[in-house]
Amino acid sequence: MTDYPVSAKRRRLHPAAAPIAVGVVGLAAAVMVHFIDPNEPGNYPTCPWLMLTGTFCPGCGTTRAVAALTHLDVLGAAQMNIFAVAVVPFVAFWYIKWLYQSFRPPKATRTTMASPVWLYLLLAAILLYWLVRNLPFGAFLAPGATWFA
Repeated sequence: MTDYPVSAKRRRLHPAAAPIAVGVVGLAAAVMVHFIDPNEPGNYPTCPWLMLTGTFCPGCGTTRAVAALTHLDVLGAAQMNIFAVAVVPFVAFWYIKWLYQSFRPPKATRTTMASPVWLYLLLAAILLYWLVRNLPFGAFLAPGATWFA
């Protein structure tokens, strides 16, 4: 067997490379929607699910909600997609946990970002939100619906 020189050996990325890359991409996307208004027609594509079915997907309004959050308009963001706004603290917690664990020494056991139970509960909540926002009594969950007249 040939022993390759050290410089030719494959180098591994630091374990924090993935969470840092995800954070940079997320921050870049937030900056983009802050400066390129998603409320102006033509700036972003229409939701394919909405175009095909005429119903709202769980993500409809999320881009406008993120834009409102970057302008510190929490109520406006909630009116676009209340579920996305409600999930932000949980996603932030899991992201920070992932980033923190990537800088810690490796353990003998594999760590996960979230327990599978929480991920199944999140999936169930997304499906329930998707269903309710498209029923007549859930019209207040439609993107841009006004809650206070």
